[in-house]
Amino acid sequence: QVHLVESGGGLVQPGGSLRLSCAASRRIFDVYVMGWYRQAPGKERELVASITSGSSLAYADSVRGRFTISRDGAENRIYLQMNSLKPDDKDVYLCMGRWLDRPNAYWGQGTQVTVSS
Repeated sequence: QVHLVESGGGLVQPGGSLRLSCAASRRIFDVYVMGWYRQAPGKERELVASITSGSSLAYADSVRGRFTISRDGAENRIYLQMNSLKPDDKDVYLCMGRWLDRPNAYWGQGTQVTVSS
């Protein structure tokens, strides 16, 4: 079993920044892909950003240029730097990881991000 724990969410004003962190209980050197998703109540979970073992990055159109995903292999963490936050960015943000030797993806419990003045 792999555990992912997110942190860093909170309340921020429009235009502000937050940095989310996801700590993995397993080394991420042999991960296939890790990413950040977000989900609002009653809506589909959507990909925000992902990073592969080969360091390929992908972003949702709505966050490209404002959000940056990164990883720290020594700490077994990935991060999501979120700048220029908008009210529409308000959601629960979840960390996902899929390892090469496991058939299923693992998910964290999520961290709430609220953007409001």
